[in-house]
Amino acid sequence: MKVLVIGGGAREHALCRSLSLDPDVTALHCAPGNAGIAEVAELHPVDQLDGEAVARLATELGAELVVIGPEAPLVAGVADAVRAAGIPAFGPSREAAQLEGSKAFAKDVMAGAGVPTARSYVCTTPEEIDEALDAFGAPYVVKDDGLAAGKGVVVTEDVEQARAHALACDRVVIEEFLDGPEVSLFAITDGVTVLPLRPAQDFKRALDGDEGPNTGGMGAYSPLPWADPKLVDEVMESVLQPTVDELRRRGTPFSGLLYAGLAITSRGVRVIEFNARFGDPETQVVLARLKTPLAGVLLNSANGTLDDQAPLSWSDEAAVTVVVASHNYPETPRTGDPIEGLAEIAEQDAPHAYVLHAGTKRDGDAIVSAGGRVLSVTATGTDLAQARERAYAAVGRIRLDGSQHRTDIARKAAEA
Repeated sequence: MKVLVIGGGAREHALCRSLSLDPDVTALHCAPGNAGIAEVAELHPVDQLDGEAVARLATELGAELVVIGPEAPLVAGVADAVRAAGIPAFGPSREAAQLEGSKAFAKDVMAGAGVPTARSYVCTTPEEIDEALDAFGAPYVVKDDGLAAGKGVVVTEDVEQARAHALACDRVVIEEFLDGPEVSLFAITDGVTVLPLRPAQDFKRALDGDEGPNTGGMGAYSPLPWADPKLVDEVMESVLQPTVDELRRRGTPFSGLLYAGLAITSRGVRVIEFNARFGDPETQVVLARLKTPLAGVLLNSANGTLDDQAPLSWSDEAAVTVVVASHNYPETPRTGDPIEGLAEIAEQDAPHAYVLHAGTKRDGDAIVSAGGRVLSVTATGTDLAQARERAYAAVGRIRLDGSQHRTDIARKAAEA
């Protein structure tokens, strides 16, 4: 099978790594990719928001499956353009991707499906914003209705900060605060059948102890030793299957990756948000544990044949990912700094630890930083403590001026 992956972050590097290890994949392409992906796939320039350009590239390459990684191309309808060219695409249609593209749409779908979530108000005027903030009280949860690359949510005790964020959005969702730990659960679906993956937990705040601003994610781990063993079955029954069924009932069937961000509250599981694609950095740890070859599963989703899919096989090992971010992230990051130590990790830490590139590019013989989140250092081990130890040992070899990373990824879970 010839596969084309769209995107250029650590999520796409994780997808490309898994696809490169699949014996059924005979040719692997990525557009636009990054310096790390270039080691496992052939790179091509493309405007990933231009559906016609992506479809044209897929046709030229003879791709038999196109895997669309990021949310923006999905919301822009790139999967529709690829399918219109007669090529199977892993990823939802433009209409179904509104599940992530509009938080108000997602709330409406959840209401129709009877999916448990936070009570919320959709606001478009300063008066509505003030009423909603007053109704819920602190801590305030304010979400930009549209895509914001993982940074559109503010959770704060400060009403003025909450109001300022809300006023900066065209349309905003203000909702009640959900207590309890958060869990990410991915499911692959073809619009009818839903195949859950293993849960993970990510770390959104920039600094240790969940301090500092929200980011796109600073690390993740899987499995979750503290979670109820019945959690996946419960979420399948109360969240994932009802959502897929509701979208099909509305005439906007969802195929691809359905990501449920969940809060395990004192009143039970509640949905914080849906995403329409693999999450970053959770993908890095979930795919590190998946033993079933990936390409066939994604193709079954794209072709509507997931009911033929054999049960997924998983490693008993744990996985931990630590994100190395550039100076000043998540504000305007500094880029162009050389990255050293990658060869040492490949020589001394493989196969238990490896580096997935996010914001990198090649500059002559050097690899330099080219974004906020630069690298995802991923490691596996017999348990979380060993995976953590291996991940941080590899992080310690990386030399990137001004870089930052959290030192507490998976620490509590490993010590529990």
